[in-house]
Amino acid sequence: MSKLLINGEKKLIGEVKIQGSKNSALPILAACIMSEDICVLKNCPSLLDIYVSIEILEHLGCKVKFEDSVLTVDSRNVHKHDVPEKLMRKMRSSIIFLGALVSRVGKAKLSFPGGCALGARPIDLHLDNLKHMGIEIYENHGFISCKVNKKLTDCKITLSFPSVGATENLILAAVKSEGIVQIINPAREPEIFDLINFLNKCGAKIKISEENNIIIHGIKKLHGTEHGIIPDRIVATTYMSAVAITGGSVLIKNINHKDLDSIISVFTESGCSVIIENNNLYLKAPRKLNSNKSLRTMPYPGFPTDAQAIIMAMNTVSDGTSIFIENIFENRYKHVSELARLGADIKIEGKVAIVKGVKKLSGANVKSTDLRGAASLAVAGLNAEGQTIISDIYHLDRGYENFEQNLRNLGANISRLHLKILSQNK
Repeated sequence: MSKLLINGEKKLIGEVKIQGSKNSALPILAACIMSEDICVLKNCPSLLDIYVSIEILEHLGCKVKFEDSVLTVDSRNVHKHDVPEKLMRKMRSSIIFLGALVSRVGKAKLSFPGGCALGARPIDLHLDNLKHMGIEIYENHGFISCKVNKKLTDCKITLSFPSVGATENLILAAVKSEGIVQIINPAREPEIFDLINFLNKCGAKIKISEENNIIIHGIKKLHGTEHGIIPDRIVATTYMSAVAITGGSVLIKNINHKDLDSIISVFTESGCSVIIENNNLYLKAPRKLNSNKSLRTMPYPGFPTDAQAIIMAMNTVSDGTSIFIENIFENRYKHVSELARLGADIKIEGKVAIVKGVKKLSGANVKSTDLRGAASLAVAGLNAEGQTIISDIYHLDRGYENFEQNLRNLGANISRLHLKILSQNK
């Protein structure tokens, strides 16, 4: 177990390159088993969640090679249809293997997934709509068993909420149907379109209607392909926040600026200067940040829930009061009590968080409780006077590649401590 040690008040200056998207790579990795061939994924980030997916792929019978951000999956010998419970518990997005396995072998057995404890994240939306497609699903003692007794045919599915995971599972399950599957009110996140682009490269026939609905013409077989994973918009947001809270100026490379529209407006409102050129973004922070008056988490293209904790950390030292309204997850304010240890002034009233900017944060011992919460504590620690120690940073390693090294390259005083080293210092 490791900890992060941050000595704050260092202005971040320089340039950083953004890694491939975790939330894009994970469903694409699951989709690789459907190709019955060799797929090569470029710009794939080296993360704990990626390695969990690799373990799942290898358990199913795939041969996997991962080197220098290039991940190769040979799925020709997939012969299993189950995912071990110990792997399911490590990562919530492991549920995406359900749709992929149903499509590849006609059946699947999984346990309910684990991962970040963000409150109730029921997968009923996944299961109910997969049943609507004709897939038989049985739940017993924490396990889900799925089976296709006959080929899936024409079907129209309307999602009551544009869930990213449910949309991905439905796409994967429908690709090899014998009809046309329409998904009404799907999620429209960039990661969804990256999955669709990958599948279409493999031979799938997926289109987006003028109404932004997804139309899938079933095919019999997919083939292998090469595909580059899109940049991670939440990682880009994290470095932007780190620069802003330290009063720095940084060139952020390898971004899709259209994917960041709702984020960029947050930083311009805070007083930051943002210049975009091709796939690069230059951000220069003001001497004092303005508060973001009201931020509501919404499905894309709205303000993303994954950015909520990170932007909140930035606003702890802004001039004025910021209001956050969390509409996606019921328990996504766990980071608030830890930010308070650093001196933040935040009050929670149900879905609403009221953040009053303070002049300065102070270093303290804090504990991360989930991936984005861990990132928010790191952002806050970069501003805090004195020393901040963040424990349980395995959460951070699930979504950020070379995090402390990238920050050190920008001038941050940050290092990773192992418990063995800590005990020797006592």
